[in-house]
Amino acid sequence: TEFRNFIVWLEDQKIRHYKIEDRGNLRNIHSDDWPKSFEKYMKDVNCPFKIQERQETVDWLLGLAVRLEYGDNADKYKDSTPDGAKNTDNTAKNAEPLINLDVNNPDFKAGVMALANLLQIQRHDDYLVMLKAIRILVQERLTQDAIAKAGQAKEGLPVALEKHILGFDTGDAMLNEAAQILRLLHIEELRELQTKINEAIVAVQAIIADPKTDHRLGKVGR
Repeated sequence: TEFRNFIVWLEDQKIRHYKIEDRGNLRNIHSDDWPKSFEKYMKDVNCPFKIQERQETVDWLLGLAVRLEYGDNADKYKDSTPDGAKNTDNTAKNAEPLINLDVNNPDFKAGVMALANLLQIQRHDDYLVMLKAIRILVQERLTQDAIAKAGQAKEGLPVALEKHILGFDTGDAMLNEAAQILRLLHIEELRELQTKINEAIVAVQAIIADPKTDHRLGKVGR
């Protein structure tokens, strides 16, 4: 019954191959002769499938209905945007939730403060600065790669303590050895600090060494 009602709806509303007065046999869906009427209808609309091929027939009739609908309303549909494109645009906007972020929103401030407290980050008057600090901490300490690296044991190079001069004598061989180890660890920390200082200097030089030049004004600067 649903299939027959569907065929009648397509003919009445979209295809309209028959005149209204000629649709009686097709509309009589409870008649035993309906299959014959439907078979004649398929021949009249030049459908290439048999009535037993119901799925193919439905697909073909829907295609015919769409073509006729478009032909009757070409101006209406020619400039229409597919729903998929609209959804793509919405998805792109939703993918960047921070674009329209209101930094003065109380909920935003409360969320940043809660995260800062949870991660034990120093408070700052500028919530965006705190958010940036949170991002750096998460990126360097809490990402999967960072956690994996942190879990890996660091293998250092063996050091012969007897080859390193302490510079003073505590009078105890064990204390002298411990002092040598502490000094070597301190040197390693200083080297790491110097590397970070050099990186900061390079970053600053990259900024100040590329001024925007306006020859017309005779000035150099941003």
